[in-house]
Amino acid sequence: MTTPLPGGTSGRYDVLGRLDTDYYAVFADVPAADREVWERAQGFVDEIGDRMRDAWDAADYPLDIAERFGELDLLNDGIDHPRLTRFSPLAAGLVNMEISRGDGSLGTVLAVQGGLALRTLALFGSEAQQERWLLPVARFEVPAAFALTEPDHGSDSVSLETVARRDGAEWVLRGAKKWIGNGASGGITFVWARIDAEGDEHHGAVRCFLVEQDRPGYTGTVIAGKGSLRGIHQAHIALDDVRLPADAVLPGTRTFKDASTVLYATRSGVAWSALGHATACYETALQYAQQRIQFGKPLARFQMVQERLAHMLEDLTAMQLYCRRLADLETAGGLRPTQASLAKFHNTRAARRVAATARDLLGGNGILLENGVMQHMADIEAIHTYEGTESVQALLLGRDITGVSAFA
Repeated sequence: MTTPLPGGTSGRYDVLGRLDTDYYAVFADVPAADREVWERAQGFVDEIGDRMRDAWDAADYPLDIAERFGELDLLNDGIDHPRLTRFSPLAAGLVNMEISRGDGSLGTVLAVQGGLALRTLALFGSEAQQERWLLPVARFEVPAAFALTEPDHGSDSVSLETVARRDGAEWVLRGAKKWIGNGASGGITFVWARIDAEGDEHHGAVRCFLVEQDRPGYTGTVIAGKGSLRGIHQAHIALDDVRLPADAVLPGTRTFKDASTVLYATRSGVAWSALGHATACYETALQYAQQRIQFGKPLARFQMVQERLAHMLEDLTAMQLYCRRLADLETAGGLRPTQASLAKFHNTRAARRVAATARDLLGGNGILLENGVMQHMADIEAIHTYEGTESVQALLLGRDITGVSAFA
């Protein structure tokens, strides 16, 4: 429908009174249960928007806002577990989209706490581990981290050097991890390490360990100087002979493929997150073009501006179609990992284009945090890299379509 905008301009609005960015009605048939979850996420974004912008500016991580995330039961990322509220793949995607539309740092909180840490525990944890930790993590009563990436091993994470060796009835962890969200937030960390235990059936394999961050030898240091995702803390973790009980290992983890299972599941979430960022940039650019007067008329009346908006809408609509198809495939049980890779590959690239165009369209005002575009533009750079870089996604796709691996 069409509703007047401030300043006497007009635009297409949806039934919730928000700018209608769904040009192909991709989400017009969202079921009522999924729409309720989506609206809950929208309300959360409206509630915390100003505070998160200030937190981003100050490089501060407001844990109370993250806890509110948990109170609203929005962190489960579609994980299927009897102790957790079940979201459909579509509802989980819409939450990812909506949270990132509001703030990219909170989108990463969702990716880390829910997509990575909670999923690892739900898929691979023992009954005792889940009994103790599952609901506290789902409610963000305990911050949780997923520690795979290392200072010298990012894209080649399978080559990780962190080791776990046996010492009597205990495990001893030694190594380092980098870029670990929530890794210095006082909770727990799921550390992936290579087993160094002659005679153990898993010797040489990669397994996961539940590590409480107050363990002696565990040091999490917040990484300073970030130009992206400044409203969440990532950490450099040092593991200096961290001693753990025998039952600290997650029994369901046996090979590196288990870590890959978690990463594949969260890759779809990154595609949805990119859509959220792009949506925010497009909304801002369209409203600005309708309200900003230059040379005696709104920017929206200039041909060059309309062409830029059309290009942005082209990318945005393609991103929406990718995401909706991802959800449909996952619902039907037919989603392949490389299909998630293609969506991530396409959507983060498209989000970069939309953000760059929006920033340029706003002129000098495009660099002001109060307008949001510059923050989204910076945050897109992080999601473009994490959960597998553009190059890694391309190689995964190349291997799938040619049958030949180019990784080594």
